[in-house]
Amino acid sequence: MNPQPQPSNAFIAASWIALLAGMAAFVIGLWNAQMPLNEKGYYFTVLMYGLFAAISLQKSVRDRLDGIPVTNIYYGLSWFSTLLCILLLVIGLWNATLALSEKGFYAMSFLLSLFAAIAVQKNTRDAQRAGAAQ
Repeated sequence: MNPQPQPSNAFIAASWIALLAGMAAFVIGLWNAQMPLNEKGYYFTVLMYGLFAAISLQKSVRDRLDGIPVTNIYYGLSWFSTLLCILLLVIGLWNATLALSEKGFYAMSFLLSLFAAIAVQKNTRDAQRAGAAQ
């Protein structure tokens, strides 16, 4: 294991702000959307599944790079889940009766949330590793 430097406080804060902003925008957009509750539930579930899948993928990729054993089935499921949740969002938005600007809003806030969740998980792991090395 190579020692990793502690992530800067600015990067940690920016990652958390991006995660909270992406999630909040997505959820507030759903709250204000003129769509049935079951459709809102679908998009919310895809967001939560996507966040979990992205974090799981980042962790399994990083574990493998660090020489920590990860089974092929879990590694494959992490990739499959991440791609599936993105596909589910695309299919949902493609078939939704929303304005193109709304579809873009949901897509961008979703992708921001996924990216930020990966960054937060990376920062958490790096900070924990840097703390253990001291």
